[in-house]
Formats: sequence, structure tokens, C-alpha cells
Amino acid sequence: MQDKIEAILQINEPRSLGQANRFIDALGWYRKFMPHFTTVAAPIHAITNLTKINQRKFRWGFAQSQAFHKLKQMLITEPLLLHYPIQDKPLILATDASGIGIGGVLQQEVGGKIHNLYYHSQLMTQCEHKYSAIEKEALAIYKCFERMRPVLLGRSITLITDHGHLCRIVEKAVRNAIVDRITHLIQEYNIEKVVHIKGTENCLPDFLSSYSQEEDDDLFEVEYVLGSKEHKPSPTSLTTRTDRITPLMSTSKQPRTLAIMSLRPRKHLQKPVSASTSVDDDVNTDNDLDSKNSKEFSQPHETIPNFSHNYFDPNTLKDKQTEDPEIQQIVEQIKRKLHTLSFVFKDDVLYKLQTPSRNSKRKIKVIYLPSSMVPSLLNACHDDPMGGAHFGTDRVYLKIKNQYWWPHMRNSIQNYIKSCTLCQQYNISRHRKHGQLRPISPPDGPFSLVGIDYSGSLKRTPCENQYVFVITDYFTRYTTAIALLNCTTETTARALFNEYFCKYCVACTILSDQGSHFQNQLMANIKGLIGYNHFYSTPYHPQTNGMVERFNSTFIPQIAKLQDAENNNWDEYLQAAVFAYHTGVHKTTKYSPFELLYGRAPYLSINAPPTYSTFIKPNDYFEQLKKTLRIYQQAAKSNIIEQQQINKNWYDRNCLDSHYQIGNEVLTRIHRLRGKLDPNFQSHRKLLFM
Repeated sequence: MQDKIEAILQINEPRSLGQANRFIDALGWYRKFMPHFTTVAAPIHAITNLTKINQRKFRWGFAQSQAFHKLKQMLITEPLLLHYPIQDKPLILATDASGIGIGGVLQQEVGGKIHNLYYHSQLMTQCEHKYSAIEKEALAIYKCFERMRPVLLGRSITLITDHGHLCRIVEKAVRNAIVDRITHLIQEYNIEKVVHIKGTENCLPDFLSSYSQEEDDDLFEVEYVLGSKEHKPSPTSLTTRTDRITPLMSTSKQPRTLAIMSLRPRKHLQKPVSASTSVDDDVNTDNDLDSKNSKEFSQPHETIPNFSHNYFDPNTLKDKQTEDPEIQQIVEQIKRKLHTLSFVFKDDVLYKLQTPSRNSKRKIKVIYLPSSMVPSLLNACHDDPMGGAHFGTDRVYLKIKNQYWWPHMRNSIQNYIKSCTLCQQYNISRHRKHGQLRPISPPDGPFSLVGIDYSGSLKRTPCENQYVFVITDYFTRYTTAIALLNCTTETTARALFNEYFCKYCVACTILSDQGSHFQNQLMANIKGLIGYNHFYSTPYHPQTNGMVERFNSTFIPQIAKLQDAENNNWDEYLQAAVFAYHTGVHKTTKYSPFELLYGRAPYLSINAPPTYSTFIKPNDYFEQLKKTLRIYQQAAKSNIIEQQQINKNWYDRNCLDSHYQIGNEVLTRIHRLRGKLDPNFQSHRKLLFM
């Protein structure tokens, strides 16, 4: 919903008579579809009816500001705005291009009245500025089709343009390479006809294509934000977000002006840019940059993320234990045979004897960690991208507890994570909703039930990635996360086949929402060809595919904490964060996803290097692996059922389980876009009927 009205939301208040005139003229064509338009717009009309001589008398006051925001609100709310297109009614797409940008409005005529569905505004790149008029108009058509693709596919479309030479764009070639290529790209849409109208009648698209230009503010010329890109420091180690931002905010007279300029209020220039245009695109257009730098910035390339050095060094353990007074006191008591607690001193190292799990009767030796090494271990298991990726207390504790021990271990881990600034900034607060919990029964084994979903759109990276395709196995919790450029049907099918089916196996059942990238003819053909079941969740009820949704809300804060100060290289840390998730013990299964899939514990950077290697015959290893996996899977399934019951008992405790009868009066929740101070429910009551 936000994308549909973003172009309107980011329109700034006029600061000159010309801007006020352009705004009110853009809405003039809609006056008959906007209730009380004349009354609402009266304060603006009062100051725009000025002659050229009296332009200096223009004053934009509180009344005009109120009218401006009311008119914007009328554009993005009913009755003018339709939240969803009406079936069996053709769509009308009106586009236009100016010297700096493009604009478009998607409409639908219902009962003789025009309703808007989607607004789009986008600045042109420096290269696109050089296009001819017909090329710019064709570009506007293509960009609007690309942006509104989910709504336009499969529906009849009437295209409206004020450029007469494009009226036969779908019928014959125009003898222009760019226009002909765009014609080829839009062939997948059902364009019934192209209608030419006068430019004066194409009001709102014309305004959306040009309103971002600020004629009276030469501070925001493009060259003011260029020139410092090549001086941008690149961190060589994993530092805090403050450490990365500070060099950019230097007040030195050196040409590091990019970050400083970006901190100024430039929303009126950047916000109209759609998600398909990034700040880096604008930076690369500076004529002062040489071709080498321009090529370096414009071409996406794979980079190695700046992982930190190993925080924790097991080789210093003996020396640190020798320096710890509490450990030495216990060692002395053991040597004098005065200590009766569960400690063992062997090979000059003090160990703690403890049970690996609550139901286990055997005891294992774990190293007594000196207090001086606790911060470095927690740093390695929480802050490091591969070791911890800023996951929570349970995951860090379960990763450490079978290898190291120190007094009040869980409390110190909890306090460490609670004091983590990044976790405080990015973790999501969750509250349970009304109604009792209904868990999904666990599958019989791996790849029986797989959930898929998209997370995004995120900030576009230098590699042009903007979405994450998430595939989660409901039994092992093993997750595959793939960074992608877009979330189209073809991209989804290709990623699912190449990155999952060909690397693991074909899942018995796939569960997804009813998005157009999942529910389409291509995915249906693949399902029939390969042979798996595909179930869809209930509309507007993401809890049906809750495991994938839960992972999405888990990994987004993790990569947000790890990305650089520009917040645009999250894809470099994606696989590291997923690996940290796989190697941590899952609270429900009591095993890590890595163990349930591969039948062994993962080797991590905090483990001491092995002193010997054992070679087993393949047949013996196969039998051992089958036995191990069988034990793991049986225990994991029991743990899942047990944890589901615990969660249900806890969730249902003091939880209101609402049941309604026909005829009850209820308040309905507001699902459309709301402001922070707007109510969650509608103020008037409704009767419940069936």
C-alpha cells in the first residue's frame, strides 16, 4: 500500500507561486471526483490568482498548508483511491515525462467515475536526460509498467499519453532503437489501445514527472553531492556503527562533502525517486569523475565482507587460568583433596563437570573459563557475523554451554546481550494476540514440509540485490536465504529450482502465501513437471506460514546490525548470519539445524583445533549416520511436540479466546495505511452477520 501512494506522500509544500499553481492545476481535472474540492482548495486559490506584477505578494500561510495536506489526503483515500482493482474492469494508465523525471497514474473507471489505484514518480538518470522527447515518453511508459507490474499483468489496459507519435507503439515499429526495445519489453501486457490526449488534460502525470525540480534552490544542484565518493573510507575490520559514521562526519576542509550534504534536508529531491533508482546511480553521473571511477561504481561486483579477526583464542587458556585467583583457589583445594565440588584438574586445565541436558544422567567436562576471557568469548559468539550475528540469549548460551563454563554464566550472557546497543536498536518487540494458539503438527522428517516467502524490498546493494528469498524446512529449521534483484515469477522459479531442488532435494509439500510470484501458471507448470504439492496460506493471515515469517523477523535485525554505515551492503553478511543461525541450538528442537540435517555438530572458530583424525569406512559411516539421524530426528520431533504444548499452555494462559455470535456489535480494525496517532479500529460499530 505504501508504494502505491509514496509519490503523493512525498510532495512538499509549494514555496513559490509557480509551484502552488502547478499543484492546484494538477488536481483540477479531479475536482468532480473529490468531494467539496472547491471549499477545501479555496485558501490556495486565494493566493494563486495573482498577476505577474503581484508575484511578490505570494504568502503561503497556515490555511494554505492545511488545505494542501487535505488535498493530498483526498488523493490517497477513498472515494478517489481504490485499494484494489475491480475485476472485469479495464485499467487506465496515464504517463508523462519531463526534462528531469517521469510520472504515471493508474486509474479505473467504475460507474462513470474515475478512481486512482497507483501513483508513480521517478527521477531520470544523467544518461536518460539525453533521450529525445519520444524516447523519454516511451521510458515513462516502460517504468510505470515495470513498477505496477503485479497489478497490470493479466488485465486489460488502456494506455494514455500526450505524445502523438506513440499512439501506434504496439502496432508497428517507430524506427527508434530505444522505443522499439521498450515496445518489445511491454509485449507481455494486454494493452488494448493507446489513446492520445492533450497535454493540458494529462495534469497529474505531468505534475508527478516534474514536481521534484526546485527552481529557486540552487543549493541542491547535483554537483554539490558528488566528488567525495572516492574519499569514502572503507572499514577493514568489524567496528561499531559509530566508528564507521564518525569519519564521514568530519568537518575537515578536505573534499569529504558527500556525507555532510546527505545529512541536509534533501527529502524533496530524493523521495520521489522510486525503489528502482539508488543514490549510487546519481553519484555515478558526475562528469568530474573519471571513467575508471565511474566504471568501478557503476558495475556491481562481488566483495568479501569485512569479517573481524577471531576474538577468542583458546591457546591462551592455560595462561589466563593461571592468572585467575578464583580458579587457582579451586585448583589448590583439588590438589589438597579438600574440594568436593564437580571440578577436574587435568593437563594444567581446570574443567567443570556438568550434564549436557536436563534429562541426561551422564556428565561431560567443560572448560572453566577465566573471567578475563568471558568478554572475548561473548564477543565472538554474539557480535561476530559468523559466530553469533547478534542472536539472542538462548542461542548464545546453548552454543557455549557444552564447551565452556563460568559462574553465573547465563546471567552474564543475558546482561551482555541486554547491554548491546545494536540489539536494543533493531530487535522487534512482540506481543501475543487474542485467540488460543493452534500449533502445526511437526512433519515426519526433513524436506516433508517447506515454507517459502520473500523479505523486502530492502535497500538496493552495490550488487543490485533488493529482496531475500527465504526457504525454511519445517522439521530441521534449516533455512536457505537467497539475495535477489527482484521477486518476479521467473526469478522465483529459477531460484527455487537451482538453489534448493538441485542442491538438497524436491520437497514433498511447499507452503507459501498467495502472492503473484508464487501463485501463477509458471509455478503450477513446475509443480506438475517435478511433482510436489503446493499449499497456500489464508489471505491476510501470515501466521499460517509462521515459521518463515518468524525467521524473516529474526534475520532482518541481524544483518541490519552487521551492515556498513551506508546501510547498503547487507547481502555481504546474509550467508554469514544464516550460518550463525544454522549452528545455534534451536530452542524448540533442542538441536541446531546443522545437526538435524548433517548428523554431526558443526566445527566453529571457537573450537580448539583437533589433535588427531579418524578415518572410517564409508559403509560403517553410512550405518552410523543413519543411526545418528534416526535418534536425532525422533528426539527432535518429541522436543517439537513438547515445546509446542509448552508454548500453547503459556500463550493460552490468561488469553482472551473471543467467540462472536450473529448480531453482535463489533469494532473493525483499520488495515489500510494509518498515521502513528490514528486509531487501530474504526470509531463506529458494525453488526456481525453471515
